[in-house]
Amino acid sequence: MDGTEPVAIGDFVQSLRNRLRSDERNRNCLVRGEIRQWKSYPSGHTYFSLRDDNGQISAVIWKGRCRIPSGIEEGQEVIVLGNVDIYAGRGQLQLIVERIEPIRKIGALEQERQKLLARLQMEGVLDREKKPLPLFPKHLAIITGADSAALADMLRLSETRWPGLRRTVIGVTVQGDRAVEEITRGLAVARHLSRKEYAEQIGIPPIDVVIVGRGGGSPEDLWAFNLEPVARALSTMPIPVISAVGHESDLLVSDVVADIRASTPSHAIELAVPILDDVLSLMVDLEDRLHRGSIRRFGEENSRLQQLQLRLRLAPSKGLDNAVRHLERLGNDLNGFVQSTIQTNKQRLAMLEGTLLAAHPQRVLERGYLMTTNEKGEVVAKVADLTAGETVSLHFADGTADANIDNIQQREE
Repeated sequence: MDGTEPVAIGDFVQSLRNRLRSDERNRNCLVRGEIRQWKSYPSGHTYFSLRDDNGQISAVIWKGRCRIPSGIEEGQEVIVLGNVDIYAGRGQLQLIVERIEPIRKIGALEQERQKLLARLQMEGVLDREKKPLPLFPKHLAIITGADSAALADMLRLSETRWPGLRRTVIGVTVQGDRAVEEITRGLAVARHLSRKEYAEQIGIPPIDVVIVGRGGGSPEDLWAFNLEPVARALSTMPIPVISAVGHESDLLVSDVVADIRASTPSHAIELAVPILDDVLSLMVDLEDRLHRGSIRRFGEENSRLQQLQLRLRLAPSKGLDNAVRHLERLGNDLNGFVQSTIQTNKQRLAMLEGTLLAAHPQRVLERGYLMTTNEKGEVVAKVADLTAGETVSLHFADGTADANIDNIQQREE
């Protein structure tokens, strides 16, 4: 330091801004690039970025500053006339747009996406029959970023809707150079765990539904889900897959190829995981309705049979015996049919009820497992959620016991 007084940062940025704006070389700049993050606000201003393979700059169109041609959209290549400026609040270089015109072709990335979709359409991948979700999932796989906000939301919501549901988290990188490789690897792991023979060997139910996705981000952040290896891996999965990438406004190749598209990761859980208490209540209601309906139907048919018998007794005697015997046979057939229908429906209802009860957390505990909760009553799903010295509750099939955590050993991957 030579004794020169430091300049306040606001004054420094303002000085840079004045120098930029006073230089004629920074005025009426004609540039070409691809539109990214296009967003119009209620104020009337529009913000976006211009990019190519070698660089990127923020740009803004002030309300009423210039005409925006119809058809401007994400991924489109445009020519822009504007002035270089600095937004002092963030010290951000930006282009103040005076005129914008589209080049009549879409950006390189979007062009590749459209080619892939056309190829998949031609091969029949997009028209294949989509697999329905299981009515009551036994084992859910979630493929997303480890420790991400999207994962935390999905785990919390699934535990609320169906406590104790078996879940396997396959943590992957969801953006960047490694994303495609890791997402396809995660799908391969889920495919392996969906095989009944392998799942039985390691003592778990096979995976019967997969959620793959991530939270929102820029188009570049989400682009791994637009690439061919991920699309191919999704299309060959033997179990139903839900694509839950970004926000509702994002539509990616994975959304089109997967069996079901969810608007957000949380929406994927709502689609895949029913609410256990609601299902149990519905089963009780269906059983009651089936019983009452069967009794009512039997009563109606029995009353109709008695009326026919009465009419026959009052009819002329010729052929009466044959008619009565025929009527009796019809009555016996009707009675057998009603009883068979009641029994079949009861068996189906019992099977559904058995499936539900087998998945209930209490049944899991009766098989020798236990469930651990912390002092707040929250389920402890992994060692990383424990703290040395805290007290936890161990839930067995026939009661609970408290335990103090003294030694924590986390298994290395």
